[in-house]
Amino acid sequence: MTQLLTFVRLVGRDHDTRASQARFLRLHVVHASYAFWGLSNVQIDLESDKPWVKHPAHVRHITKMTLLSNPINILLVCVPIGIIAGQGDWDPIAVFTINFFAIIPLAAVLSFATEEISDKLGESLGGLLNATFGNAVELIVSIIALQNNQLQVVKSSMIGSILSNILLVKGMCFFFGGIVNMRDGNGSGTEQSFASITAQTTSSLMTLSAASMILPGTLFMIINPADDEESTRRPILALSRGTAIILLLLYVILESATTPPDSQDASDVESNNANQHQEDDEEEEKEEHMSPWSAGLVLIVTTVLVSIGLPLERTHISRNFIGLILIPIVGNAAEHITAVVVAVKNKMDLAMGVAIGSSIQIALFVTPLLVILGWIMDRDMDLHFETFETVSFAQSVLVVIYTVMDGKSNYLEGAMLMALYIIIALAFFVTPSEDFDNENATLLSHAVHSIFGSS
Repeated sequence: MTQLLTFVRLVGRDHDTRASQARFLRLHVVHASYAFWGLSNVQIDLESDKPWVKHPAHVRHITKMTLLSNPINILLVCVPIGIIAGQGDWDPIAVFTINFFAIIPLAAVLSFATEEISDKLGESLGGLLNATFGNAVELIVSIIALQNNQLQVVKSSMIGSILSNILLVKGMCFFFGGIVNMRDGNGSGTEQSFASITAQTTSSLMTLSAASMILPGTLFMIINPADDEESTRRPILALSRGTAIILLLLYVILESATTPPDSQDASDVESNNANQHQEDDEEEEKEEHMSPWSAGLVLIVTTVLVSIGLPLERTHISRNFIGLILIPIVGNAAEHITAVVVAVKNKMDLAMGVAIGSSIQIALFVTPLLVILGWIMDRDMDLHFETFETVSFAQSVLVVIYTVMDGKSNYLEGAMLMALYIIIALAFFVTPSEDFDNENATLLSHAVHSIFGSS
């Protein structure tokens, strides 16, 4: 209990510091984007009283800010091509590949628009919006799949998002951060460090989320599957919906507990970080901001484009593999790059916050929310995951807990986490799902076996 209270206090004290670091990093990304596109210092006359000058200038301003928010937005050229390919009689693999690359910049634009709106809404509404759209691609995929009653795609997407963050992203942070910072100024070997209390508490939350997925599966094994299907499904749904409500309440409590204090503690933080805040404020004065309405328009348009370009229907790749591996990597590509960059700069607390924070949102907010939405939509969405998915997730959480317990990291631990993720990805790639053709599954399995199998 003392450790938890200490964690809450530390998170409150460190919130301003982490926010400043995030703003500072975002500014550098924007400035780099301006240089990348060769459109630095473009002046737009937004003060004109002439509507035929002001409105086009405003549209140009929004478009410029959106395009320059991230260098990866150069891949936006794939969006119209992907839409045309999806409507035409193109090869399914080509359609999937084009849309795969199109979703990467759309996810980055979603993140940018969400952040712009959150800055105007305050901490409570802004935090809720970030929790909802921070993992927008996965949420859109899941809602569309939920409407089509493709429950296995929904569950795979949720498990895949968590595994991607706690294994792949964290592993890359540990590995590349450890390689770059493996020697100190004296040439001696060193390890990167982060707040162990924060890591331990978030690991406990991940353990709780793992338990919420294991218990419905255990109940399913206790109930005789030979019995009537309705009598078997009812208790699983009841347990899942009750657990979903509890997890959502826990997420609200967590968000309330980590809200930074606005009294003496905040003053202490400001005095301790005065120089850093002054530098950040000077940079922030130069940062351009969109209005909430403009950011909301960008958010809506991008969400529609993501939903149009989702490569779910016309590919021969296993839907389990798409949901577990491909969609999470594509949907969070921009955040993944950000986490690795700050880890290389030896800002491990910020890197851990990006990786673990997204996992907590998926486990405690998005997944329970989808269960409730399924309840409303009369879909039997529950927390009973396939045995293979549950075992993979539980093992991953266990390995991650062991790697963060001491509050230190190195490239070897990063390599271990990435290796486990690749093993899990390979396992799901060669395992046929119920949702795709057995012949294609056999071809995919034989392709992998021909490379790695024994002769």
